[in-house]
Amino acid sequence: MAKDVEVTVADIARLGGVGRAAVSNWRRRHDDFPQPVGGTSVNPVFSLAEVRRWLLAHTEGKKLPEREWLWQDLRTCTASDDPAELIADLGAFLVYLHRNRADWAELSATDGATVAAELPWRVHATCAEILDDPPKPHSLAKVDVPLLRRLADLADADGPAATFGFLRDRWFELHSRRTYATPGPVAKLMAELAGLDAEAVLDPACGTGALLEPFRSRPHRPPGLLLGQEIDTATARLTAVHLAFGAARVKVAAGDSLRHDAFPDVLVDTVVCYPPFNDRAWGYEELAADPRWDYGLPPRMESELAWVQHALAHLKPGGTAVLVMPPAAANRRSGRRIRSQLIRRGALRAVIALPQGAVPNMAVALMLWVLRRPADARAPEHVLMVDTATRPVDFARVAADAWARFDRGEHADEPGVSTAVPVVELLDDAVDLTPARYLVPPADDLTPERITAKGDRVATLLRATGDLIPAVEATAEPGELPTVPLAELVRRGMLTIHQSVPVSDADPPIPDGLPVITVDRLLGEERPRETAPSGPVPYAIAVEPGDVLLAQAATRLIVHVATERGVVHGLRVTVLRPDPDLLDPHFLAGFVSGSTNVRHYTGTGSKLFTDIRRAEIPLLPIEEQRTYGEAFRRLTNFGRDLRHAATMGEDLIRLISDGLTQGIVRPAGTHTNTKGTR
Repeated sequence: MAKDVEVTVADIARLGGVGRAAVSNWRRRHDDFPQPVGGTSVNPVFSLAEVRRWLLAHTEGKKLPEREWLWQDLRTCTASDDPAELIADLGAFLVYLHRNRADWAELSATDGATVAAELPWRVHATCAEILDDPPKPHSLAKVDVPLLRRLADLADADGPAATFGFLRDRWFELHSRRTYATPGPVAKLMAELAGLDAEAVLDPACGTGALLEPFRSRPHRPPGLLLGQEIDTATARLTAVHLAFGAARVKVAAGDSLRHDAFPDVLVDTVVCYPPFNDRAWGYEELAADPRWDYGLPPRMESELAWVQHALAHLKPGGTAVLVMPPAAANRRSGRRIRSQLIRRGALRAVIALPQGAVPNMAVALMLWVLRRPADARAPEHVLMVDTATRPVDFARVAADAWARFDRGEHADEPGVSTAVPVVELLDDAVDLTPARYLVPPADDLTPERITAKGDRVATLLRATGDLIPAVEATAEPGELPTVPLAELVRRGMLTIHQSVPVSDADPPIPDGLPVITVDRLLGEERPRETAPSGPVPYAIAVEPGDVLLAQAATRLIVHVATERGVVHGLRVTVLRPDPDLLDPHFLAGFVSGSTNVRHYTGTGSKLFTDIRRAEIPLLPIEEQRTYGEAFRRLTNFGRDLRHAATMGEDLIRLISDGLTQGIVRPAGTHTNTKGTR
């Protein structure tokens, strides 16, 4: 008998094909809506069985999203609270569909008993051609045939690989703390640096398989052997199945790569890795005599250097490894001996500094180390240093082009971006591998005219910024303005509330050509792009001029008044749409974003949450609202220009400092020239 499971408000919204606001309305307006069976007042959970009955009774005639219902039904048919094993088995079935669709069409035409008896063996045989550890027939035999038929129908509509991707993503949502996927642009850059022609690729800390993904489906190249190791058993199984869509052969082992290497005698063409950082329990004591430490025993606090040598130990002569590294690994005193050996023996070939934000949720800008196992005794004379901090938009292309030129033996120097540093310059007391240390600004960046012009622009901006501060005066009778909850304004028809919802194929298309509004745009730091981002986005909402947008970015609440039509992609956004004849948008945004008000309608747990209907707004005549609104608008522009001035000021400081130290300019009134003192 299927068990009952608990679902959240977000789950119910998905099952009903609506936004979370609609679920909140159902709870308020329908006395028969299921009561919570657990959770908290802020994040309640409900019985799936009760929600199912209610939705079927109240959404008659509406087509509900089948894949969401299938996902919840999968949760009910497994005895474990963690459906990872079931999803992996279903993934194997989808791999079978991907490769033998005609065979399934023939088998599915038979009765259920025949399908139950035959299918596990056919799936096992197909997966055994790809996976080193294919699912056992007895495990697949536990899956109900009707469920498999529903899954096959969904795969017909969306494709087997996309269908498994949906199931895997849902599992990762339930276990978000167990996994982290390297961003696609960084993963693609690492694959390009390593070389996409590799026949065998290893990721010893593969996680979700993001770094192996570019090697799975390579245009105009035959699929190769993909090897991975992941410490979490469930993630390892799901990653293996995920990579099986397109790869020739896959093996993903579970376990700790440093302590229990699953591939001790295997040499590959390429290693890609995003190792865990600052791991004090990596095995320093028990691995002290390990033969992998060919360049020196990694210090206890330098786990990253253990991963570097683990990667080199698995390379064929001439093979390439690319690892994500923290910036501290480039200059920590404890690791200088190993860094020195990596350079002297020709293993370290390039260090590439990524721009801040290229890897989200990291407080520092990370680096890529490109290493190569020496094929002969002749050590290279240079190491490539690249800093993409000044090129955040096209950092991947900049880094890939610099490496390609350097690897071909061509000139790779670009002022301020890349340079080939002689090995002798790196082998000092510090052995500092920070690229910025070896790069000089572009020559045209350090002309006296440029420095003067930059100073004039900063001074002009600061004067203009000061003029934006609104004039204020003391009130005749100090005290708080009388306010009403935002919900009351909604009831009076003064505004409506809209929320971004999960994008699905059933949603009406959003008009083409609208600017895309990003977090940076909401912060006033970026102009909107005229094209939508490539690939699917989880949330989207179209906005109109005068809309007040509220978005959550980590623990920060962003409030923004739209000045043009546009589309917000990929953010959970609440849109307040005021009637301009009754409610001024800047007045509304100003009071909604007031610190006292924010504390009133927000809370913090593991993340920020809001109940915007609790926000308190004064009821003032429209003309008085517009006076307040103009003051709030000026304050918003003041903050934007102040941040811009700070950025320009930092650049000006760098220009003047470099100009003084390099003899391009001198302090006014001095008599020192570049040839000496007179």
